[in-house]
Amino acid sequence: MSKPKVLVLGATGQVGKLLGDHLKDDSSLELIVGTRKKEKLDQLSKLYRQAVYIDLDNPQTFAGVLQDIDRLFLLTGYSVSMLVQSKTIIDAAITAGVKHVVHLGVFSRAWNCTAPHFAWHQMIEVYIKNTPLKWTFLHPNCFLQNLTAFSVLTGNELRWYTTKPCGWIALEDVAEAAATILKEGENKHHGKDYWFSTESLDIYQVADVISEVIGTKVIASPRSANLFIPDMGGDPKTIDPYFFSVAETCEQIEDGRMSYIGDVKDDISLLLNRKGLSLRVWAEKHKEELIRLIHETTSTNMKWGKNE
Repeated sequence: MSKPKVLVLGATGQVGKLLGDHLKDDSSLELIVGTRKKEKLDQLSKLYRQAVYIDLDNPQTFAGVLQDIDRLFLLTGYSVSMLVQSKTIIDAAITAGVKHVVHLGVFSRAWNCTAPHFAWHQMIEVYIKNTPLKWTFLHPNCFLQNLTAFSVLTGNELRWYTTKPCGWIALEDVAEAAATILKEGENKHHGKDYWFSTESLDIYQVADVISEVIGTKVIASPRSANLFIPDMGGDPKTIDPYFFSVAETCEQIEDGRMSYIGDVKDDISLLLNRKGLSLRVWAEKHKEELIRLIHETTSTNMKWGKNE
């Protein structure tokens, strides 16, 4: 019996890279990674053996890449374009004979949520459910990596745009869970939603834990959601639409419409037979990076929501 072929999209992004690293040495499957960055293909081929060019904004790149693929890991950028990107690649996957799609979504606990990128993900998942594909949906809450990969930690100030508790999850855990699903396949994981929210902490609690781990006082600086875009230095006329959605999400968390973002639902234990990483454990793993960030005085590390 031939090995299942697994295509991982977004191989140069944070999730895609971690996922590729988990799968590259697994002898039970054949891994192919995809990227829209042609200049990265040689580098990715050296890391993962097989790398292919695929541009989610160009459906003409789909057919050849999806041929003979059995399992697809689908993640997109966070803009309204994700609707067309997802529909067209799902359609192409069906035509190519793909069996199983694993979709990285959001912590959309309410069926009638109105935050834009949450609603976009829900529409994609409804579409997938109404196709012949086997499916598995991943629902991560707030990524701990947002504390280092985004301009919320600058100097000893930790900015956040709600005072309410948020559920947190480490990217490392999401990637390892996704790898397990892609290894075990559709027979075990079809029709399942997995929720990733390890612990619920407000910004003051987050600042206290980081302070204890790095040995330097970090000051929680809660901000109004309407300051999010100005704080990012973006021009409202040209800024990525995702940033408007983030601001809207923070506003809804603060006023209670999205209070479920503070829920704990740790399905890491179902998939990996352990609990998800706590903030304290994660901060210990990333201690050097956290220390470096508190000594920086400029907000140049804006990478939130970027999947390549």
